[in-house]
Amino acid sequence: MHVVRFAEAPAYDAPGHASMAMVRLQGREAGPTDTAWLGVSTIAPGGGTKLDASAVEKLYVVLDGTVTVSNGQDRVSLNRWDSCRIAPGEGRQLSNETNAPASILLVMPLQPPPPA
Repeated sequence: MHVVRFAEAPAYDAPGHASMAMVRLQGREAGPTDTAWLGVSTIAPGGGTKLDASAVEKLYVVLDGTVTVSNGQDRVSLNRWDSCRIAPGEGRQLSNETNAPASILLVMPLQPPPPA
């Protein structure tokens, strides 16, 4: 068993993220995992990510507040406990368009799947 207390979760930075505080709960510098890592991002009002795509899928669950997610074509507002999957290669932009902080859980593979 590997426990990470939220208060002790290691912070990290990611390019293209603005007005966000991010911590890893499991995986990478937070400890051993075999397939995925888990993190929480707090997005300040007006904060978010630029539109970008990656080679791996991303799974999001809004923990608090409202987060707007766009893939460059569609936009949707997610509220507490709503979830969203972003497919490999699909664009992803997160934004907090409200006046209150929002937090979102991220689950992401450690590496892309092998070519088919």
